[in-house]
Amino acid sequence: MVQAHKELSGRQKAAILLISLGPEISAQIFKHLREEEIEQLTLEIANVRKVDFEEKDKVLTEFHQICLAQEYISEGGIAYAKEILEKALGNQKALEIINRLTATLQVRPFDFARKADAMQIFNFIQNEHPQTIALILSYLEPEQASVILSSLPQERQADVAKRIALMESTSPEVINQIEQILEQKLSTTTLQDLTQAGGIESIVQILNGVDRGTERTILDALEIQDPELAEAIKKRMFVFEDIVLLDNRSIQRVIRDCENEDLMLALKVASEEVKNVLFNNMSKRMAESFKEEMEFMGPVRLRDVEEAQTRIVGVIRRLEEAGEIIIARGGGDDIIV
Repeated sequence: MVQAHKELSGRQKAAILLISLGPEISAQIFKHLREEEIEQLTLEIANVRKVDFEEKDKVLTEFHQICLAQEYISEGGIAYAKEILEKALGNQKALEIINRLTATLQVRPFDFARKADAMQIFNFIQNEHPQTIALILSYLEPEQASVILSSLPQERQADVAKRIALMESTSPEVINQIEQILEQKLSTTTLQDLTQAGGIESIVQILNGVDRGTERTILDALEIQDPELAEAIKKRMFVFEDIVLLDNRSIQRVIRDCENEDLMLALKVASEEVKNVLFNNMSKRMAESFKEEMEFMGPVRLRDVEEAQTRIVGVIRRLEEAGEIIIARGGGDDIIV
């Protein structure tokens, strides 16, 4: 008698999907996940001994159906998606997929605003309360939010930035009310969900897109109002892996100003891209010496590596503030001529 397959959990399905997609695509997906999600999926993938062909086919089919359903929802709404899916998959299957999507994968609030011109939105919200502006910016694309934040009066920029960074969950009623008002002003339609927005990562993405003058104004004001928050934002503004964004001359200057021990520790777990960029900007003798010493270094604590990378980022930020190097960001004053 053939034993029936047991029902797979969501994590097991995700693990099978990532295995089926292959390491290159899975690595790209990992970049969009939170650290705890990566740990959970990595553990789940490690526990998979063999992927049954029938299970693999079932997971891929389900994934494809969900992707199609989400696309239909984005195009024409839930009713439209349900109608199309019912014709293709039948009433029961269509209802199952729609229920799953509306519970976890709905279109984010202010979807209509993300399709609008940033300055058009600015004209409608510039006189609103800073908390209202912060909420709306949290849901916009970082590029849109950067334009709007840069356009606000300087005395309001830091206040709004701080509110975004410290924002936690907002009640669905408040989101719904603000969304409806803005929707009426922009004369468009949207679907709603209860997705949380805001936080330090949100304001970091926005600040990475503003011009350097606006960034300095906001961070200088935050350092006075809330030094700990300002430092937390600064730490996320440029991470060690972003060193690949620097030009060769800047990288060579960073190498000269950093301790060799810090560089070796940081490179211990760095990506091949980062290693190649740094080694290519060292003398041949120095690069060979680094590689030899790193081979004999043995295992190192992750905390030591992170601390070394933080010190290197600190050197980069000091050099940038002193005008010795340039980190390319949004805004015209970073154009190199």
